Amino acid sequence: MRTREGGRIVDEAAVIARVRAGEPEAYAELVRAHTGLALRAAAALGAGADAEDVVQQAFFKAYCSLGRFRDGAAFKPWLLSIVANETRNTVRTAVRQRTLAGREAALVEAEPLIPESADPAAAALGVERRTALLTALEGLGEDHRLVVTYRYLLEMDESETAQALGWPRGTVKSRLNRALRKLGRLLPDFEPREGSGDSEDGADAAGLDGLRGRRTRGGGDEHG
Repeated sequence: MRTREGGRIVDEAAVIARVRAGEPEAYAELVRAHTGLALRAAAALGAGADAEDVVQQAFFKAYCSLGRFRDGAAFKPWLLSIVANETRNTVRTAVRQRTLAGREAALVEAEPLIPESADPAAAALGVERRTALLTALEGLGEDHRLVVTYRYLLEMDESETAQALGWPRGTVKSRLNRALRKLGRLLPDFEPREGSGDSEDGADAAGLDGLRGRRTRGGGDEHG
C-alpha cells in the first residue's frame, strides 16, 4: 500500500520491510505520513487533551507489533484500530466523560477534518454544522458512533473501515445505514436514506446523500 507524505508517495510495504530488516529509523516515514490522521482520529473518538499521548503510544505499540503485521494489509486502518483502543483505555483510566466542547476544540485545533475537495462530505461537515453533528453523535451507541466517525470524519472507505473496526464489510454497511437513520432523527436538517444494500456504491450514496441534508438537495424528497 502507498500513502502520500508532504507531496511524495510513501511505499508502506517497503518501509515496513526495511524496519523488519533492521532499519528502525525508517519507521519515522510512517509516523510522519499518518500523524495528522491519527491525531484527528484520537480527537474525534474522545481523547481530548490526551490525543498526542494517545497517538504517541499507538505508534509505539504499532512499531512493537510490526512483526505480526500481515503482509499486503493496509497500514492506516490497522494503525487507527490501535489508536481507537488506546483512546478507549485512556478515557476509561481517566474515569471521565469527555465534554462535547472539549472534543470540538480538539477537532478545531487539529488539521482540517476533511479537505475542501472531499465533496459532498465536506459540505455536510462545514464549521456551521460540526457542533450539531458532534452533539448528535454523542446520542448514538458506540458502534454507530465509530462507523460514522471512520467513514465520514476520517474519510475511510468501506474496506478500510471494516479492517480498522474488525467487522465484516456487511456489518459496516448495515450499521452505517442504521446510524444514518438515527442521525436523521437527531438532526432535523439531515434526512438519511436507506441504501439498497446490494452494492458498496449504493450504500455509500445513500449515506452521503443523507449527510447532505435537505437544504443541499434542494428539497425533501425521500427515496426508498
